[in-house]
Amino acid sequence: MPVTSEWIELSYPFNNETIYWPTVLSFKHSLVFANYTEDGYYYSSYDISASEHGGTHLDSPRHFAEGSWTTDQIPLDRLIGQAIKIDVSSKAAEDPDYQLTPSDLEAWERKHGKIPDDAIMLVFNGWGKYWPDKKTFLGTDTKNTSLLHFPGIHPSTSRWLVENRKVKLVGIDTPSIDYGQSTLYESHRILYAENIPGLENVAHMDKLPAKGFTMYAAPMFIAGGSGGPCRIFARLDDKKCTVNAGDRLNSFGVLWVTLILAFIGFLDF
Repeated sequence: MPVTSEWIELSYPFNNETIYWPTVLSFKHSLVFANYTEDGYYYSSYDISASEHGGTHLDSPRHFAEGSWTTDQIPLDRLIGQAIKIDVSSKAAEDPDYQLTPSDLEAWERKHGKIPDDAIMLVFNGWGKYWPDKKTFLGTDTKNTSLLHFPGIHPSTSRWLVENRKVKLVGIDTPSIDYGQSTLYESHRILYAENIPGLENVAHMDKLPAKGFTMYAAPMFIAGGSGGPCRIFARLDDKKCTVNAGDRLNSFGVLWVTLILAFIGFLDF
C-alpha cells in the first residue's frame, strides 16, 4: 500500500519583525549588492548580524551551565528524533504566566503512555498566535524585562524530567523555557546542567499531533556558541493509504456482479 508523508515548518523567518530578547541585538539584514554586474550576470549579497538568542533559536547547555556543551559540541542525534507535544494552551490562555507542571506531564502520560526515552519534548502554549506582535508575545515592547509575561516550564517540572524521564531536547513556543517573570532562570539551569538543550520561539506547533512525528533541529554551527538561529521542522509519521470498510463492501459487490454477468454471458455463448 502507498504511504504519505507530511512535513511541518516549525521556524519563523528572520526579518525586521523577528522578536528578540529586549536587551540584545536584533536581526539586521543589510544589503551589500543586488544588481547586474558590469559583466552582465546578476549577483546579490547581504550582511547579517544578530544576537544568538532571538527568533526561532537553540539554547546550547553552555548558555546557563559552565562546562556543558557549546552549540558545536551538541551531538547530532540530540537534535533529531521522535517527539511529543504537551498541550497546555487552554491554561496559558487564562494565565500568561502559566508554568508547565509535573501534573501536566502525568496527564499527558495517562492519555498517550509514558514519555519515551530519548524523546524530544515540545511544550505548546498557543503563543504563536501573537507572533510577530512584540507587546503581546513578550508582554512588553520596551527593554524593561520586569514587564515580561509569557508561559514557561516550572523548575519542579524540569527536576521531575531529569529525575524520572530521559528527554534529550526540550522546546517551547515562547521566548524562554522559563516564564517571563523568572529572575533566576531555574529551568534553564536544571536542564542545561544535564546537557539537555532548549529550543525557543518554536513556530506552528498547532499543526503537530500529541505524538507520532520526528523533529529535526538545525542550528547555526557556531564554535563555542551559547546558542544560535535554528531551522526546525517535523515529519509526521507515514500513514498507509487504506480503503474504508464501506468502500471494501462496495468493491466486493461490484466484483460479484461482474462475475455473475460474465457467467451468464458464458452460458449464452
